[in-house]
Amino acid sequence: METLYSKIGPESLKKLVDTFYDIVFDESSISHLFTNDRSTIRDKQYRFLTQFLGGPQLYNSEYGHPRMRMRHAPHAIDEAARIEWLRCMKLAISKMDFEAELGEALYNCFPQVAAHMQNR
Repeated sequence: METLYSKIGPESLKKLVDTFYDIVFDESSISHLFTNDRSTIRDKQYRFLTQFLGGPQLYNSEYGHPRMRMRHAPHAIDEAARIEWLRCMKLAISKMDFEAELGEALYNCFPQVAAHMQNR
């Protein structure tokens, strides 16, 4: 079975993560939520998305079970932050050379997860 990860590939996924965080760190109203080491933030996101999209279990092998809601609990993620995160991801996806159908399928993976991370 072909996964989103296999359709995107590791190099493009890495580029997507970098593009996403360039947007978040430089322009976004949510940049204050990302105060840890930036390279670690990018690495964790890449590893998580790799396995979330059907690739190897890179996050689990390095950091253990994702427990994403628990890991995000210390951060005040309200509706505005959720919407901004999704906006940044949509923009990052639009900057990639993905076919429209692939970009849409990829983006559609995120709204439910973002809603689950909202904790305020």
